[in-house]
Amino acid sequence: MDSLAIVILKHFSILESIVNTISGIIWSNGLIALCLGAGLFFTIATRFMQIRHIKDMAKYLFTGSESAKGLSSFQTFALAVSGRVGTGNIAGVATAIAIGGPGAVFWMWAIAFLGAGSAFVESTLAQIYKVETDGQYRGGPAYYIEKGLKQKWYAVLFAVSTILGTGLFLPGIQSNSIGAAVNNAFDISPSITGAVIVAMLGLIVFGGFKRIGHVAQWLVPFMAVGYILVAAVVIAANISKLPEVFSLILKSAFAAEPAFAGMLGMAISWGVKRGIYSNEAGQGTGPIAAAAAEVSHPAKQGLVQAFSVYFDTWFVCTATAVMILITGVYNVADPTGGFIVENLPGIEGGPAFTQAAVDTVFPGFGSGFIAFALFFFAFTTLMAYYYYTESNIAYLWKNHNARVKAIFVIRFLFLAVVYFGTMRSASLAWALGDIGVGLMAWLNIIAILILCRPALRCLRDYEKQKKNGQDPVFKAKDIGITDTEFWK
Repeated sequence: MDSLAIVILKHFSILESIVNTISGIIWSNGLIALCLGAGLFFTIATRFMQIRHIKDMAKYLFTGSESAKGLSSFQTFALAVSGRVGTGNIAGVATAIAIGGPGAVFWMWAIAFLGAGSAFVESTLAQIYKVETDGQYRGGPAYYIEKGLKQKWYAVLFAVSTILGTGLFLPGIQSNSIGAAVNNAFDISPSITGAVIVAMLGLIVFGGFKRIGHVAQWLVPFMAVGYILVAAVVIAANISKLPEVFSLILKSAFAAEPAFAGMLGMAISWGVKRGIYSNEAGQGTGPIAAAAAEVSHPAKQGLVQAFSVYFDTWFVCTATAVMILITGVYNVADPTGGFIVENLPGIEGGPAFTQAAVDTVFPGFGSGFIAFALFFFAFTTLMAYYYYTESNIAYLWKNHNARVKAIFVIRFLFLAVVYFGTMRSASLAWALGDIGVGLMAWLNIIAILILCRPALRCLRDYEKQKKNGQDPVFKAKDIGITDTEFWK
């Protein structure tokens, strides 16, 4: 038995090494530059839409209502935030600090600002090129790549990558983090936690996209507000250190802090990587949710989804980062070996950092609260991941009967992946997740850079109608778009 265990561990180690190598190739400096460059380009092309229309972003959150075919703007916002606000906001932020140092937080902020431009473009395109399938709106990168770029093979490649990413790779990160946090807080076996997650998730995913939207619109505000309130108390208890924390973040981001002077590349790399993983801007998942919205103009949903990027990073991720840094309960690995900062000996970067931060103000409460918060953050993300997977299954299977069967199968497969994800190693889960995010980001960002003109014309049409005192209503022919079937 011992020799069998050694063989299994050896093969597992080889698998983990291969996965990490692939992840490193995908997440090369090229993807970092592509994400930052695309965000900067869209920011300039939209004339800093992220700032000029910030009031409209908030306004459209609460306008419109769901229909028999689609969801309301707030429901799609909640669905997108479900995907954005998850493990990345607690464990991901801690990991970025542990490997990239405090400066990684600044680069998370930067990619969120620039990423809002990418989120606007991709979500507007999703609305322009959405379709009606089985009585409900469907859309996203696969749809606008096929209809806008006229490249069927590229669309199929994205759909397959998304099914692999959100259906097989990414769910394991969420369930793994839930299992680790619950085990750390309550000493409950990950196998038991996994069974509970699957039972709850099964009730929702088998209820269809309407049930997912309804659950998201109630659960997301509850979990986010509760988490930010606790973070505010922790920060308030250490408020005198707040200027010092922001100074540390800014100095470390540009190698001006002596302790982290040699980590500029790591700060940028991990800040951008974890920022994109958390807010998903440019990744191609947000537009899948955006396409389900019932709106009168595609730009309205583009603005709503741009705001969801701000909400994820500037509010929730920042709350986590400041909690960790202001309480000083974190480690920072030295790229050359050992640690630059080691305030939590033997603790790996992840939920434990945030749990320790809360415990400094609420002794004995941190582990349980973060486990509770992480459960809901990750659970809602799993709901979103399932929806993204199902939408791309619907794209690939055009025949109704074949589509119904494929969706039925993917539901069981998805739940199985979630269950076994609770028992995988954290490092393997993150590496697989990075592969999924990276593949989708490469394919989608290149696509929206080529196809951005319809979205930019759509924004100008929206602004023209607003200037004339109208409530913008979209007609595709008014801006020369003829390859969309919905807005005719």
